[in-house]
Amino acid sequence: MGLCVREAVTALADAGWAGEVVVVDNGSTDGSREVASAAGARVVREERRGYGSALLAGFEAARGDIVVMADADFTYDLSKMGLLIGPVARDEADLVIGARLDAATRRSMPLLHRFVGTPALTFLVARACGRRVVTDSQSGFRAFRRDRMAALGLRSSGMELASEMLVRAARAGLRVTEVQAGYRERIGSSKLETFTDGRRHVQLILLLAPDLLLVLPGAVLFAFGLALAGLGFLRPSGVAIGSLRWQPVFFSGIATVLGVQALLAGMVLANRSSVAVPPRFAFVGRPEFPGRCLAGGLVAILAGLAADFVLFLGWVGGRASPPVHGLGLASLAQSLIIVGGTLASFGIVSRALMARDRAAAPASDAVAEERDQGTTALRKASSA
Repeated sequence: MGLCVREAVTALADAGWAGEVVVVDNGSTDGSREVASAAGARVVREERRGYGSALLAGFEAARGDIVVMADADFTYDLSKMGLLIGPVARDEADLVIGARLDAATRRSMPLLHRFVGTPALTFLVARACGRRVVTDSQSGFRAFRRDRMAALGLRSSGMELASEMLVRAARAGLRVTEVQAGYRERIGSSKLETFTDGRRHVQLILLLAPDLLLVLPGAVLFAFGLALAGLGFLRPSGVAIGSLRWQPVFFSGIATVLGVQALLAGMVLANRSSVAVPPRFAFVGRPEFPGRCLAGGLVAILAGLAADFVLFLGWVGGRASPPVHGLGLASLAQSLIIVGGTLASFGIVSRALMARDRAAAPASDAVAEERDQGTTALRKASSA
């Protein structure tokens, strides 16, 4: 801690910048507060736990127009702050990321993080932004203008704040760029929980951009499944691929079912997400939506059973082999039954959740009214 603070103070002095070093403490018990203060930092207390909570408190406490954020574990070379601050100070960028991967080693970054976790999260962040923004979305070494970052309404309390900041900045039209800033071996133990923090990142990204990550891929997969089903009817003997013969009907059902599930999940998340702006697919929240899902599911199930019944009649009739389109019809029947079951169960669950929300609404309104009345009474008492 003290080493990082002194490195930052020296970097500011050498560059001739008027600034301060702010350290946010949210529950340390190892004397970090005292060490940071003695090294020249202003220490801010934050009661809420979590990486994101500490950073948001630091952003709010900062007094300068440009803020540089970094972990106090020596991994980031704070003497290179000028590389990040320069583009922001020259108004060439609103947010600058200090990339780590080119300088990362087995000692400074686990192989799982370097070659799997960070690239995977960077890919998802790029999908949520609509384009590739940076190569290292998880770097915690960043510089930005404080007012523009405050306008984004960041709210994540954990490590996923890194992804939220990038997605919201890119979608708000802020200029995001990246510089190579190196990466050193950590001093002390890491607080990163690989799978838990990774799950929270993915969950946040899905909530921020369900239309890009679920709805669009689901629609494409569903359409692809239908096209393959049609191809199966046109080419009942399969498609020749060299010396092999591929039957598209086997994958058509998988693609259709997965596409419908992704579509449903994406539409619900886009409509009910607490962080996605603006909410999408308003029809999902209407009272008649669960009933339509249930009805559509039952129709699909009955259609699938009818197709199976046609095949059964052919078998009972003594046919030595199934009809020419029998394989395609059987695949279609299976897909209709599974899709119908998915829609019907989704409708039932949606109806139950809506009923619960309606039951909870009066209580919430009563609490809000009581709070407003209490606030009014307090104001009157203060005036008196």
